Amino acid sequence: MNGIASKGQLRASYLRWAVVTVPLMLLLGFASGRSVPAGSDNGWYVALAKPELTPPGWMFPVAWTIIYICQGLALAMILNARGARGRMGAVALFAIGVVAALIWMPLFFGAHRIFAAAVLISAMVVVGIATAFAFGRIRPVAAWLLVPYLVWISFATVLTWSIDQRNPDAETVAPAARSSQLL
Repeated sequence: MNGIASKGQLRASYLRWAVVTVPLMLLLGFASGRSVPAGSDNGWYVALAKPELTPPGWMFPVAWTIIYICQGLALAMILNARGARGRMGAVALFAIGVVAALIWMPLFFGAHRIFAAAVLISAMVVVGIATAFAFGRIRPVAAWLLVPYLVWISFATVLTWSIDQRNPDAETVAPAARSSQLL
């Protein structure tokens, strides 16, 4: 038997990965988003001075749903690239970015640490760019699937820094959230 897989076998393998990675990314994103009250459900956030370019509340879950789907598909491509040079490093960078993103919501909306959240999201941009380059060396399409994430977190970085500048006493506006919305 020949060791080279057919295009159909490769496609089926990718789809098997995607069936796991896309729902996983959506689940992790949902869990992070529900870990603390966010957006208009968060009285502290509503009370903050925000820049005019702040998107309407409905845009955040729509954007993140699209982003998580794209990230799941990109990750599936990389996981499916067995034997590719740099694959495990690329996956490790991706995992670091995911963990950082999962921490950002409770840090910003729950702990009210805007400056720390701004530093974290700035680091997320750097890790995201590194991940896109690492993915691009393996599967260029996987790197392109990370572009919506990079655009959105770059924009979110500007928003976070702007909110920090406009609200120097933000930590005292309301007590930090201590409860989860997961249950």
